Amino acid sequence: MTLRFRAGQADTDALIVLGIDPGLAVTGYGVVRVEGRDHSCLGFGAIRAPERLSRGERLLLIYRGLLEVIRESQPHEIAVEDFYAGHVRAAVAIGEARAMALLAAAQAELPVALYKPLEVKQFVTTYGQGSKEQVQEMVRVLLDLDQPPQPADAADALAVALCHCLKRTLALGRPGLSLAFDPRARP
Repeated sequence: MTLRFRAGQADTDALIVLGIDPGLAVTGYGVVRVEGRDHSCLGFGAIRAPERLSRGERLLLIYRGLLEVIRESQPHEIAVEDFYAGHVRAAVAIGEARAMALLAAAQAELPVALYKPLEVKQFVTTYGQGSKEQVQEMVRVLLDLDQPPQPADAADALAVALCHCLKRTLALGRPGLSLAFDPRARP
């Protein structure tokens, strides 16, 4: 696990959101700062849980890693990618990693929002069936990064954080960065 955070995250007028893409082998995280219409990336990375560890040890590693990310990034809110019922075995593993994210957020007393993968892709790429590469590229563009975030799990986590920021902006009725078509908007 490598923490890479930029300066400037302590500004009081800005909202800082930690996005988490849970996985038993790799849990991605990304921190987005939003102030008005400006969105910026404060940091991203991945917590890797080696297969040689027992399931319990892997979950503990994820939990402790997320606590460290929360401590370092000081987010105001957390957004977690939820799983969808597909392959049962994969859903269980993702659900266990998601539980570690929820536990870490609860321990830090931070509000959490859950987003389905299709919802995240819809908000970030404007197409719910977008590929991982499309998500990485749109995250790069939206956050004005030099390169697409690596690994893909970190890009997905940044996409979850962006989705949360965009949905939150729409819910508050504030103008902000939005890629989604709003049929209520008038030309």
